[in-house]
Amino acid sequence: MVQTRKLFGTDGVRGKANVLPMTPEMALRLGRAITHVARRDGRKSPRVIIGKDTRLSCYMFEQAIAAGICAQGGRVMLSGPIPTPAVANLTSSMRADAGIVISASHNPFEDNGIKIFGRDGFKLPDAQELELEALLESDTIDHGPTGAAIGSAVRLDDAQGRYIVYAKSTFPHDLTLNGMKIVVDAANGAAYKVAPSIFAELGAEVIALGIQPNGTNINKRCGALHPEAMQREVIKRKADLGICLDGDADRVILVDEQGDIVDGDAVMALCATHLLQEKRLKKKTLVSTVMSNMGLEVAMKRAGGKLLRTGVGDRYVVEAMRKHKLNLGGEQSGHLVFLEHATTGDGCVAALQILAIMAREHRPMSELAQVMEPIPQVLISSTFSQRLPLDEMPRLNKEIKAAEAKLKGDGRVLVRWSGTEPKLRLMAEGPDPKKLTTWLNRMSAAAEKDIQAEKGRSAKSKS
Repeated sequence: MVQTRKLFGTDGVRGKANVLPMTPEMALRLGRAITHVARRDGRKSPRVIIGKDTRLSCYMFEQAIAAGICAQGGRVMLSGPIPTPAVANLTSSMRADAGIVISASHNPFEDNGIKIFGRDGFKLPDAQELELEALLESDTIDHGPTGAAIGSAVRLDDAQGRYIVYAKSTFPHDLTLNGMKIVVDAANGAAYKVAPSIFAELGAEVIALGIQPNGTNINKRCGALHPEAMQREVIKRKADLGICLDGDADRVILVDEQGDIVDGDAVMALCATHLLQEKRLKKKTLVSTVMSNMGLEVAMKRAGGKLLRTGVGDRYVVEAMRKHKLNLGGEQSGHLVFLEHATTGDGCVAALQILAIMAREHRPMSELAQVMEPIPQVLISSTFSQRLPLDEMPRLNKEIKAAEAKLKGDGRVLVRWSGTEPKLRLMAEGPDPKKLTTWLNRMSAAAEKDIQAEKGRSAKSKS
């Protein structure tokens, strides 16, 4: 029987800050549990790197996690605000025992989250997260050392500089960005200092947006979730490319020189077909999730490659890449993983790979992006008061089957519960967006009826 994680979702622990499960008490206990496991595995004084984004609550969680680590005799290295992939890279390069990121990624500032990387720089697999949950539930962790054996915390003052050097190293040494004008939107998040520097140091003229975080403006009308300001700025400045990052900079959405959005699917199509041409795409296979547009699959087949799909979450993309020994994968949302360079999604590194293609081929982004023709796709997110297993929602399943029958193989329907928010994600692809919207609205209404019916049954059984 497969155990279900209660605390960890598809991307670590996440929720409203100071409300269960995202409380400082939980963070302290989690810090203790991580260090306890490392000590049990033979590390006498485990070293743990803690990075964060710019949310107000990050200070609270940073101190709580650090306290838990020190209580177990661990040594903490605090990097300050830094992208999620930077923590992954630092964890591996500095031979630390774990890396922790305090961030809720693209969520609003009121939320926060905790992601954990192993000493190899990869996100923890489900089994290890289950082990940590079991330790937290059982409360069997010893009280730790005393006296001089209690842990300590230090600031890693050169963390940002280390990441900038690493990111630039993924760009071909025979190329520069001289003559390119780039608009970079850091979403008032973790990359507000490092992102502009990376591209400027490679020679680009950089116009920086979203670089004035105040603790409450992360992702607010900016960055990958809100590229509208970027689109206007690219046209106004006559820039060659717009780069929109999210709050922790592990994903990127691009804007071409005409002000049009280029999403993760189009970026993957461009990079994968380019690697295919150079015979550098391992096993001629790209990895993406079930959410990627069918147009990506068509583009890969046309270029002589294939697409391997996984569940939603960049961690599952990476797991499939490692299992099958592949080197490129990602998500429509902009998580792009170049496994030869990084162990997780990295918005800056992904943008550099696109810029390298632009510089090498002397072609604008709008022209390069035509490698993929997306099939119309409609997405709806519906928030409900409770979750039900999808196979226990007969009205919803009836509407799904009806839509699939009408599509007759010319599209698809995908329905899933979000792994990080209490929302039902409904997606449909097909030739007619209006019909897709109508069908998805029917599914949402059917789901509401299923949940209300379950509430009625529960109330009746209690009475």
